Amino acid sequence: MKDILFNKNYTCVAVSKTKPIEEITKIYDLGHRNFGENKVQELEFKYESLPKDIKWHMIGHLQSNKVKKVIPIVSLIHSIDSLKLLKTINKESKKIDKTMDCLIQVNISNENSKFGFIKKELEFLNQDFLNDFKYIKIRGLMGMASFTNNEKQIRKEFQYLKEIFDDFNTTLDDFNILSMGMSNDYNIALDYGSNMVRIGSKIFGKRNYH
Repeated sequence: MKDILFNKNYTCVAVSKTKPIEEITKIYDLGHRNFGENKVQELEFKYESLPKDIKWHMIGHLQSNKVKKVIPIVSLIHSIDSLKLLKTINKESKKIDKTMDCLIQVNISNENSKFGFIKKELEFLNQDFLNDFKYIKIRGLMGMASFTNNEKQIRKEFQYLKEIFDDFNTTLDDFNILSMGMSNDYNIALDYGSNMVRIGSKIFGKRNYH
């Protein structure tokens, strides 16, 4: 497990959703500090219950009406999937004078069940446009491959996201995070330049949703 948590080639976000405080503390005590949650209420509880040097990542779909609860406690939002959300984050961040680091979520699997922009919707992503959002820093992209055993398809989707990332990497300031890869496919994602992975079951074991 330590070889996943501590690797100089990428940042590992330990996905702690549904996991109790005791299990998160065990990983914290190893020296790990990046944890990811996808539900605002659970994130708030864990933020209050755990040490304040943890870097919390919001990795799930974020509703605009929950933004003001998240802004003060997270270090990175992975799931910007609409301009409305971007504007709300900028507005709420301004209220507490915080520059919020964010990733643009791209739907690379073309699954209707997944959130995110498709490539042609990313035309807004230029430095002139982003300069109007004084309290947001777009740090990179996030994407999820199809949940399939078809490795060829997964590779194709990760390569596609890397190509999009490369297009913007040279034109946007501080745009250097490519968040892709989870427990079942992170090794493939690393082949395509991922430098941030979101790992749950390989760290905490299989999740119990009951």
